[in-house]
Amino acid sequence: LYVSEYFSQSAQKLSFYSWYGNAKLFHFHVPEDTVLLRWLLQASRGKGPECTSMEITVHFRHGAPPVINPLGTRFPANTTVRPSYNISISLGSAVQNTTFVNVTTPAAGDWFIAAHLPEAAGRIEVKVRLPPTALPCVSPRPQLTLCSPLLQGFSTPCPYMFQADMFVLRLTDMPVLEPGVPMPHTVVSPAKPLHVKVFVPKHAAGMRFQLSSCVTSEQRACTVRVLLGSITLPQSFQRSLTCTGSTNCSLALDSPPWEKWLQIMVESLGTANASVSVEMLASFTVCRPGSTSSFLNFISLNQSQAGARPGAAGSLSPAAGEAPHNVSGQRSSCLQSQPVVREDLDVVSVRYRLLSGPSVPVSSLSPSLLLLNLNTGMDSGGSLVVSLLLNKTSVSLANATVAACVSAASPVLSLNATRNCSTAFSQGYPLSVSTSSAEAMLIVLYPQTDDWFLSLQLLCPKGQGECSGAEARVTVFAYLTPCFNDCGPYGQCSLLRRHGYLYAACSCKAGWGGWSCTDDTKAQTVGTQNLATLLLTLSNLMFLPAIAVAVYRFYLVEASVYTYTMFFSTFYHACDQPGVAVMCIMDYDTLQYCDFLGSVVAIWVTILCMARLKKILKYVLFVLGTLLIAMSLQLDRRGVWNMMGPCLFALFIMVTAWVHHGAKRRHCYPSSWKRWVFYLLPGITLAFIAISVYAFMETNENYYYTHSIWHVLVACSVAFLLPPQDKHKKPWAWPQKLTCRYQICQNDREELYAVT
Repeated sequence: LYVSEYFSQSAQKLSFYSWYGNAKLFHFHVPEDTVLLRWLLQASRGKGPECTSMEITVHFRHGAPPVINPLGTRFPANTTVRPSYNISISLGSAVQNTTFVNVTTPAAGDWFIAAHLPEAAGRIEVKVRLPPTALPCVSPRPQLTLCSPLLQGFSTPCPYMFQADMFVLRLTDMPVLEPGVPMPHTVVSPAKPLHVKVFVPKHAAGMRFQLSSCVTSEQRACTVRVLLGSITLPQSFQRSLTCTGSTNCSLALDSPPWEKWLQIMVESLGTANASVSVEMLASFTVCRPGSTSSFLNFISLNQSQAGARPGAAGSLSPAAGEAPHNVSGQRSSCLQSQPVVREDLDVVSVRYRLLSGPSVPVSSLSPSLLLLNLNTGMDSGGSLVVSLLLNKTSVSLANATVAACVSAASPVLSLNATRNCSTAFSQGYPLSVSTSSAEAMLIVLYPQTDDWFLSLQLLCPKGQGECSGAEARVTVFAYLTPCFNDCGPYGQCSLLRRHGYLYAACSCKAGWGGWSCTDDTKAQTVGTQNLATLLLTLSNLMFLPAIAVAVYRFYLVEASVYTYTMFFSTFYHACDQPGVAVMCIMDYDTLQYCDFLGSVVAIWVTILCMARLKKILKYVLFVLGTLLIAMSLQLDRRGVWNMMGPCLFALFIMVTAWVHHGAKRRHCYPSSWKRWVFYLLPGITLAFIAISVYAFMETNENYYYTHSIWHVLVACSVAFLLPPQDKHKKPWAWPQKLTCRYQICQNDREELYAVT
């Protein structure tokens, strides 16, 4: 009986790729006994003229988020990366594309899909410190990101949407194959393959599958194909076996996955109308514990502190219920297990501690085994780091080598010089240390959710007899971290979230790239970083002429705003720089908010000052506008209307006031051509050039000098646009008021905004 189930997730807006945070992640869980998995991928784009043909890349992986590298950057040293399985979806003339991806006999558990657009263009449209679903990782040192006060909305990007739905076909009554018990089954037709499953015990060292008595309903020799295991992406190690005739057909598997159901599919390759009868037998060779301890049972902490030796040698013997003929010849030693404690430190942060100390004894007779538990479902979003250090004084043989293998689901129980680090259905990660190379490290990016094992064994070039009695001691450090090396000095480790699932990624700065920001192909030199910091900070000193003009003309409030803006813009950009040229006088977020607030308020007060309103009205608008701007910045710091709204409203007030003054005087206002030629037109020209540079010319590569030009142009335009001083006040008249006890009251006349 087949049961179909359908799982759907909401669509996400795709982003152009510059780091892993731009990839949109979808997380699904495939139930047990699933025989067919079908992905329904729906991509669409907007209908506006800004929408062009686009190619969407979709990555798939079982057990953990896919490890991708669209930019072709370098990964950190000691990292083994296996390319993800991906497909491309094209959006051409059609605004929507629907694609199906089928997976037969998929592995149960977590499946992940990541989708993104091509590489991001160099031009800056929106710059944010963290994505909306990102949280900063806990770090002993502050990590800074380049986040300038660029606003959203100068250009409307085309929306590209992507949605992934999952359809599964599950067998509710899948037959169970008992170990050691022959079981007859019938394949009805080639269109209806037979599905059975067998449970692999925890201590299984090997499995043997045997198929016999294969006959068709027409009493002819049959041909069947047997598929053992489930499909996993990006790599699938499903084993295939083709059996012809009635003779026995068998397949031996080393290190099958422990404590998991193993699917077996038998399909007929004969005629369409003929059924096939077969007999199947599965038997396991298990690694039984010795009499003093149980296999992989942790010794209690009190016993380990009292000096009890962890682990004991076991022996190979058949599983319960296995046929008696498999017992002979299986009495050799098995392994030495080392008790490991999993210590959770933080989100996606785990440390593994050996109860017997960090030093592990390794011999040639049997491998030493460490269990690294990563099966909580929340551990696959980080990086697993395993480091080995050989104690050279503990090895009596100079040419001996300690071979190690890190594998998931089941351990490698036999390591030698000619065998690769692989189990029945997966490829592990090999390591080795020797007296000539005593250190080794392995970094596994996004390890799949499972039990991981570290196997170590002493090898000699002339055979194991040369190493008999010898023992090496290897110090093992294993831990799970959100980002390897905390992304280094030129990156920030960000904790990303998709619904309840958390995963980490590095956002690189200063031209650095790669998964952990270790690729210096396009990195900025230290001199370039210092130059960028100096340009972005010292360019704010161009506000000094504007401040001097404002003070000279008795615009003390405006001068205070310009001083505030200059101060916080200077130190915000000093704190905003990545790498070594950084100085933060206070919290980064506070500096950013104050810089944004000062920039918008400076524009607001300048335009209102040009309107030449009554003083009481002008100052009321100053305060009210500042409060509203502060509120809007708190709601959306990077919204386009945070700057455009106050600018447009202030320009409307200024134009209205100028029209009122002009109508009252019956000629153009301001009336002086000198004011227009030498002040207003240069100031307006500088402002328009600044806006053009700010909105259309800034890129990630030229940001430090184009944004510095923006600072200079805006500051100079303010000095030109400030109106002249009050006609009835002399320059620097305000100090005289401070020493005057009494003042004769006089009526303020309307300022005609004339230059004589």
